[in-house]
Amino acid sequence: MYLGRVIGTVVASNKCEGLEGIKLLVVQPLDDDGQPTRGTEVAVDTVRAGTGDHVYLVGSREAALALEESFVPVDAAIVGIVDQVDAPARKGPAP
Repeated sequence: MYLGRVIGTVVASNKCEGLEGIKLLVVQPLDDDGQPTRGTEVAVDTVRAGTGDHVYLVGSREAALALEESFVPVDAAIVGIVDQVDAPARKGPAP
């Protein structure tokens, strides 16, 4: 599970079976300080998130299992909207 911020949407007129009617969002993965950790990615939305929302996501097999139709070809799924993050301050660079 990891944090991210929704920065946009994706429109796809043709989707594979199991993804019909599922919203796709562009997400920037973040560390617990709110800093980007890598490039943006597209995630399926299971919680009705919107642009600007901080979210938490699952990846790999767990992402495919987050949808009603199991084992659809997805790499990331938004499974929650974050209200607040409380994390201790780090000493030195991130691992």
